[in-house]
Amino acid sequence: MKPLLLLLCLLTLNAAAQAPKPFQLPAGIKMEKDIAYIEGGDEAQKLDIYLPEASPAKPLPLIVHIHGGGWRAGSKFPCPVAGMVLKGYAVASVEYRFSQKAVFPAQIQDCQAAIRWLRAHAKQYHFDTERLGAIGGSAGGHLSALVGTSGGKKAFPPIGGHEDQSDRVQAVCDIFGPADFTTVVQQAAEDKNVKNIFAFNTPSDPYSGLIGAKLDDKAKADAVSPVYYVSKEAPPFLILHGTHDTLVPYAQSVQLEAALKAQGVPVWLQTLPGAGHGGPLFSKPAVLQLTQNFFDKHLKGADVPIELIPEAALK
Repeated sequence: MKPLLLLLCLLTLNAAAQAPKPFQLPAGIKMEKDIAYIEGGDEAQKLDIYLPEASPAKPLPLIVHIHGGGWRAGSKFPCPVAGMVLKGYAVASVEYRFSQKAVFPAQIQDCQAAIRWLRAHAKQYHFDTERLGAIGGSAGGHLSALVGTSGGKKAFPPIGGHEDQSDRVQAVCDIFGPADFTTVVQQAAEDKNVKNIFAFNTPSDPYSGLIGAKLDDKAKADAVSPVYYVSKEAPPFLILHGTHDTLVPYAQSVQLEAALKAQGVPVWLQTLPGAGHGGPLFSKPAVLQLTQNFFDKHLKGADVPIELIPEAALK
């Protein structure tokens, strides 16, 4: 099994719950499962860690995976990027409380608590505390982006302890995550590809379900939106989004790209023409290589190009 092909299941994340399928780790990887990152915390406040079977010669950069599922479903296991261990990384896959149990900011508080816990246990697991990246798709893309733009700002009351540790990351790969809850309704109305699979501001709407209010509550909509926290201190971003996404308007990623660029933050928006909320274009070898190059450059300092893939090469 090619390690990067484990990214494939990221590409089918959506708002529906997915039952875990049988999962076998590639040779050379070991896993420690269901580690509580908040002592005595909620059942959801756990993570899995993937490491090379052989002890590394030096601390490893760490990729933190945050799963999707509309903030109300999904699972940290199996982890779609576990194979990155064979490319010289450690990987952690984080679970968080769903919106049915706790509305925002519980989800970002959990993710930030997990990142602080991982840094606090870096010596035990041979992590490099200065080289952490985040990756996720859909709701996980949103939370990864929010980890990136709000990191270090103390925008959300910390939980779980380890407050001496940073919650910042050094790179973010955001795969079709919502970026601005104040504009998503209008963008969805203007995008003929977004299907009315739910009505905004109703119980079936994952957006308003996450914040526990209608999306015209500007204070709450701003607080949950990655674009609201963008500053020049944000880490580099790689954004992957299809033009025919039926759940998250493509314009959300265009808006996030523009906000990051305006602050001078390195950002690459890889547009996938005709792709929806996932699909085969996301698993193209060139897209997978772009993702690895992005992390290699920003977490390993590798001298590799980050070049967007032309439309013709994705057909």
